[in-house]
Amino acid sequence: METAHIIWLALVQGLTEFLPISSSAHLILVPKLLGWPDQGLAFDVAVHLGTLIAVVTFFRNDILKLFLAWVGSISGKGMSAEARLAWGVIVGTIPAGIVGLLFKDYIEIYLRSPLVIAATTILFGLLLWFADRRAKLARDELTLGWQDFLVIGGAQALALIPGTSRSGITITAGLLLGLTREAAARYSFLLSIPIIVLSGLSLTSDLLGSAEPVDWKALALGTVIAAVSAFACIHFFLSWINRMGMLPFVIYRLLLGVLLLVVFL
Repeated sequence: METAHIIWLALVQGLTEFLPISSSAHLILVPKLLGWPDQGLAFDVAVHLGTLIAVVTFFRNDILKLFLAWVGSISGKGMSAEARLAWGVIVGTIPAGIVGLLFKDYIEIYLRSPLVIAATTILFGLLLWFADRRAKLARDELTLGWQDFLVIGGAQALALIPGTSRSGITITAGLLLGLTREAAARYSFLLSIPIIVLSGLSLTSDLLGSAEPVDWKALALGTVIAAVSAFACIHFFLSWINRMGMLPFVIYRLLLGVLLLVVFL
């Protein structure tokens, strides 16, 4: 890969993984629109590792607190709000895991087209706008219950369709359940950790079965850039989300969707 391609694609992954605009769609579309060669599975694994490093580093204190509470819950110390949230990250991951196992090949073959991405970008962008307008903004993530975890987890399963946006659809579901914007985003980001791990393992499994050559310098550079840009993205998104709301991302999604329809129809 050319160095410029590595830098731009790693930035795209790092900046879009946690924004409600779909990182998978951008990784598919950028090479198509610019006429670049496909970046390959190895690079996808590397940039996913970068975003995983970013989210774990950013939420390291929260993760430790949730892990200790979870351990306490299975050792007889009771179900605190933190323990329930830790279990909620596990429960919320199950629907996407099941759908991924059952429909991964179908999605890869039939749902990665620019027109599908255009449709989901517009549709779920409008749903995000509706949720943001109707949001009560009255709850934090520690008030979530088991039904809430399943609802948001079920929404996350839809993000396997390119263009939906994992963070976008889970934030949408959180807002519809009455969470504040920051709480919806925080739970969405915590929920991303097992999904990114599972996605990385799936990509790694595919990579081990291919004869694709590995450019280790390109992978290292992509990982670092994706990690740094994703960490910055999480920080600024959580800092600004309550002030700016979801409208800028909705407008971006609508413009992107229309552009794709114009280019590929």
